[in-house]
Amino acid sequence: MREADEAAVAGGVSAQQLMKRAGSALSQAIKRIMQNTGIDDVLFVCGGGNNGGDGFVAARLFQEEGKEVAVLCMAKNFSEECKRAKEAYRGEVYGVMPRRRYALVCDCLFGTGLSRAPEGDEAALIDFINSCGAYVLACDIPSGLSGSGIAYPHCVKASETLAIGQLKDALFLADGADVAGRISVADIGISVQSRGAELWERQDVKTYFPKRKSHSHKGTYGDATVLAGSSYTGAGFLAAGACLKSGAGYTRLRVPQELYSSAIGKLPVCLLKEYDAVDGEMLASSAIVYGMGAGVSEQNYNLLRELVTGYTGNLLLDADALNMLALYGTDLLKEKAGRVVITPHIGEFSRLIGKSVQKILENPVELAEDFAREYGVTVILKNNRSVITDGERTAINVTGSPVLAKGGSGDVLSGFLAGMLARGVLCFEAACSACYVFGKAGELAAEEMGEYAPEATDVIGYLSKAMRDIAL
Repeated sequence: MREADEAAVAGGVSAQQLMKRAGSALSQAIKRIMQNTGIDDVLFVCGGGNNGGDGFVAARLFQEEGKEVAVLCMAKNFSEECKRAKEAYRGEVYGVMPRRRYALVCDCLFGTGLSRAPEGDEAALIDFINSCGAYVLACDIPSGLSGSGIAYPHCVKASETLAIGQLKDALFLADGADVAGRISVADIGISVQSRGAELWERQDVKTYFPKRKSHSHKGTYGDATVLAGSSYTGAGFLAAGACLKSGAGYTRLRVPQELYSSAIGKLPVCLLKEYDAVDGEMLASSAIVYGMGAGVSEQNYNLLRELVTGYTGNLLLDADALNMLALYGTDLLKEKAGRVVITPHIGEFSRLIGKSVQKILENPVELAEDFAREYGVTVILKNNRSVITDGERTAINVTGSPVLAKGGSGDVLSGFLAGMLARGVLCFEAACSACYVFGKAGELAAEEMGEYAPEATDVIGYLSKAMRDIAL
């Protein structure tokens, strides 16, 4: 955004003009809120930077229309543009937090690029905003939210955020999902050259669930193999159950010999067979998913190595497959024969790249992209807002619910995604679509069962409802 601002100025648009556009967009958003809620007074809480300047411009526009407006500003240093905007505003400016409570508070303390925790007066102002009990509109990004979506100890919890110029990743990542509220974007006539993350919506996903042809058969829709492990026996069954919902023509459940007798009849529509090594039937599959409940051992790593180097289809690696890559070396991925998708949660990704969980949370998009590019794989970095990337394209999935914060949820996602890959959907598109549907299933489960009760098996049941809603 800083580069876009500089490019606009170099193209003949002054910094003051950009601030006037942003302030005007902010005032229009406030008018909309007032019309929808009946609120008729607003307090702008402004900092000394350009975000504060946007607030002063919007306050001046309201003042000129004779509306009740005030500004709270405790800054001691100001940018040149903010200083001009402050001088142009002739209304009331509080230098201390007022006793009066306003029904609408506009947060204009910080914009993007905050890289430190707010302290002193800044922290006190954030706490004041949160204590007002008002409708809170954040300008560009809630103050106290870092660029990676991590909320500092003092962070505004907004009812709504108006992003200036373009949407910001931080609004969707990590804590941003909890503090940004309703999100909209204001076009202020600047061109952002860098390519940001994609946000897939229902219409994007609908493309990959077309109406099925009547003249088709099970072979038309691919062959997915779920390689179950023996350490956590339920994981493979969850993955296979979800795969059955994906539309794949065949779901093959392969289990270790010691589990075969106990697996009979559990998922009767799966093609059940035991395995102890990679075989020709596996390699003929359209997609294979491996790692859930496998356990970490040299024997299992040898099987993983054979899959990576010998299988030319779509290979999805999850759970212990990732833990084995972390232990024995990720360079194995550079020897892949086919297309590989990995689905690490933050802890697994930490082990894969040798960086702390905190470092990953501070920079999830770039780190996921770097890994995808280096190894030529598609990465789903799972969190409350998952980052999906093949190194060239990146998306942030915005569906989901705390319902999914339970054991077995990742197995459901992996199985469903394996089925989509088996149907012939390309890796990046399949990953985005599967994450969206999986998140929607979690949302539907929460609506009907609450956020505490649903289990991973319940989420499988809601996959069909999620897909039906997408297809409407």
